[in-house]
Amino acid sequence: MSTTIPGEPWSTGVARAADGATTVAGVDVRALAAEHGTPAYVLDETDLRSRARGYRRAFETAFAEIGAGVDVYYAGKAFLSVAVARWVHEEGLRVDTATGGELAVALRAGVPGADIGLHGNNKSDTEIARALEAGVGRIIVDSLVEIERVADAAAARGGAPAPVMVRVTTGVHAGGHEYISTAHEDQKFGLSIASPDGDSPAMRGLLAVLARPELRLLGIHSHIGSQILDPSGFEVAARAVLTLRAQLAERTGVLVEEVDLGGGYGIAYLPGEVALDPDRIAKDVAASVQATAADLGTPLPRFSIEPGRAIVGPAGLTLYTVGTVKPVRTDDGSVRTYVSVDGGMSDNIRPALYGAAYHAEVVGRLASAQTVLARVVGKHCESGDIVVHEVQLPADVRAGDLLAVAATGAYGRSMASNYNHVPRPPVIAVSDGETRVLVRRETEDDLLALDLG
Repeated sequence: MSTTIPGEPWSTGVARAADGATTVAGVDVRALAAEHGTPAYVLDETDLRSRARGYRRAFETAFAEIGAGVDVYYAGKAFLSVAVARWVHEEGLRVDTATGGELAVALRAGVPGADIGLHGNNKSDTEIARALEAGVGRIIVDSLVEIERVADAAAARGGAPAPVMVRVTTGVHAGGHEYISTAHEDQKFGLSIASPDGDSPAMRGLLAVLARPELRLLGIHSHIGSQILDPSGFEVAARAVLTLRAQLAERTGVLVEEVDLGGGYGIAYLPGEVALDPDRIAKDVAASVQATAADLGTPLPRFSIEPGRAIVGPAGLTLYTVGTVKPVRTDDGSVRTYVSVDGGMSDNIRPALYGAAYHAEVVGRLASAQTVLARVVGKHCESGDIVVHEVQLPADVRAGDLLAVAATGAYGRSMASNYNHVPRPPVIAVSDGETRVLVRRETEDDLLALDLG
């Protein structure tokens, strides 16, 4: 049986033993399944911490060489728990949140408000008030209406002006599926830099912030998409944002102090894929912004970036138990083996939502049989309930086998649901041969407790 273990797309702590069993950070997956059950999200703490440090060091080094500072924010939307927020902050990262719930988790983890950012295209009054109360380091405003709402909330509260960044769309369309590309014009996020008639919406937003003394214009924010493997998009977007910054300075005399270039750094999901290297992207972007600032004749601002998937995605895997195995004849006359597992689209919606590709392997035993074309499916009442669209699995795959799906640390648990009233799996941290429950498994009692009858 061919295997990618060890190596991408698995975390660095995943290894295959001589008997075919797989370990994660020294923990045998058979013991893990016996103790914690399946399905379960398994998170390699050492791998996650290493990736967080790697992004911080790569960008700090590259930007120091051009005389600019940089902050790395962990994009909590990828996956956030109290422990993960604490881990990344201990590794020198700040935390980016997108809702009041994510903000509450970061605060519970002990992350200082000054090290937290709040995103969101439709923040509630409660979320804005909570952010101001917590003293978050920045509120990223997403519309002209929201600028006034944040200013009014800050005025009502009194005290120092609220630090805000204006999110802009640069027209750069990068990354994977259309639904996760966030810089083209026809979508819900940000204010467009394009200006067919008069001031652009982005410029109007910047001027609106400057007009409200209750706000402090910290900078300009841009995010161009997700799962980006070509760094050129970041360079084009950075040039557009720095140009807007220079235009604002020419018009008002205000040269904003910070520019956020967003996240979206791609990872490997399949064997043979190559993740975006943090050292390479840091050096490329640093060189690009240095050249752009020189062309514009403006000093460099402080920069910030927001990796999420790139830190937590490869650190995670999902462990399942195989149930029904069924050969099915396809339209072209070939046979595909359908391998059903005890989870599905409720614990990883991305294959159904985006057609996202993942890799799976039998991990609880030695699998020496010839491989066959297989599709890993879930237990939900949907024909689109697919976990892995196509993968080669051993022909003798059978009920009771343990199956692991790689690179599920990002957007698995954070997008999980209770469809068909299936309780959500736990998140189990592994480190130095030990396991620890970060988020416990939901139970049917949890589900029924919400139902008031």
